[in-house]
Amino acid sequence: MTTSDAPRPKAPRPQVVLEVIEKQRITPTMLRVILGGEQFEKLNRNDFTDKYVKLLLPDPASDLVPPYDLEQLRAEDPAALPAKRTYTVRRWMEAKQQIALDFVLHGQGGADGIAAAWADSAVPGDAVALHGAGGGYAPDPDAGFHLLLGDQSALPAISAALEAMAEGAAGLALIQLEHSEDRQVLAHPDGVEVRWLIGEPEDLHAALLDLELPGGDVQVFAHGERGVIKDIRRNLVRERGIPKDRISISAYWARGRIEDQFQAEKREPIGRIDED
Repeated sequence: MTTSDAPRPKAPRPQVVLEVIEKQRITPTMLRVILGGEQFEKLNRNDFTDKYVKLLLPDPASDLVPPYDLEQLRAEDPAALPAKRTYTVRRWMEAKQQIALDFVLHGQGGADGIAAAWADSAVPGDAVALHGAGGGYAPDPDAGFHLLLGDQSALPAISAALEAMAEGAAGLALIQLEHSEDRQVLAHPDGVEVRWLIGEPEDLHAALLDLELPGGDVQVFAHGERGVIKDIRRNLVRERGIPKDRISISAYWARGRIEDQFQAEKREPIGRIDED
């Protein structure tokens, strides 16, 4: 391999530093944090309804202040690197120069609750660094039927998609929650039904198996727990024959994994949701 053929290192993604503007308790386990500030214009814009950002969250006991020199930390003190946590933008408020992120609070601390713990303890004026926004899905206005499936982790993206649909859109949103009191009032077209499934993540797959979809073009958004999403994809692609290019599907989390493990496993067979 010549020098010119050698892979070039990826350019570091720009960090945007925003501040906490306010917090809103949406449901017993859902907390909304509004972020804004002078660097809002540095965020990447896109037209997707599943916009997401990656928060950089250092150990609260550290003296790190954003923005962070990640390369220096990686070389000199990798244990001090901020944790990365991915969150969907629930609402992008361009006029106010703000974004809203929704956090699920389980009342647990520790490594699996870094982002929730940060959100719960954050106060207006606190600074946070993030990358983004990325994304990959938006409702197709020409789709004959919209099928949206997800658990509480996908609720912000599903909510944003419903709000963006045309008035005459038709479809069904299946949303799984553990507790009925976490249901929200969602804006959606009259022709799109919102159905809440109170129980376990596996209930999403069970509901799909019992579902008779209309003929014609169906666009799908399906995101949630990895094992459940694997089963859902198998049904959509193999058994129902929905074209892959009409399906936005991925795992947002995996049972028993913190995000660092979950993200690392995406490069391994266990992390694959596609089987063909």
